[in-house]
Amino acid sequence: MVSQVHEFEVELTSQDCVDVVKKTVEGMEGVNKVDIDLENKRVFIDSNLSSDELLEVLKKTGKKCSYVGVKTA
Repeated sequence: MVSQVHEFEVELTSQDCVDVVKKTVEGMEGVNKVDIDLENKRVFIDSNLSSDELLEVLKKTGKKCSYVGVKTA
């Protein structure tokens, strides 16, 4: 699968939330980069994994999350 930047809405309330999400996702095989926008509660994951696979991993953080779509340039 080709690498794409997937956008997720995640219930982020503090820097601690950001740290938990980064720690959970950054070490995964197939994840190239993780960018988090705390103010807008968005997580952008550059990966060759499917959106479903990434969403399942994000759910493991215990945060409410949903898939927004593929980020376009």
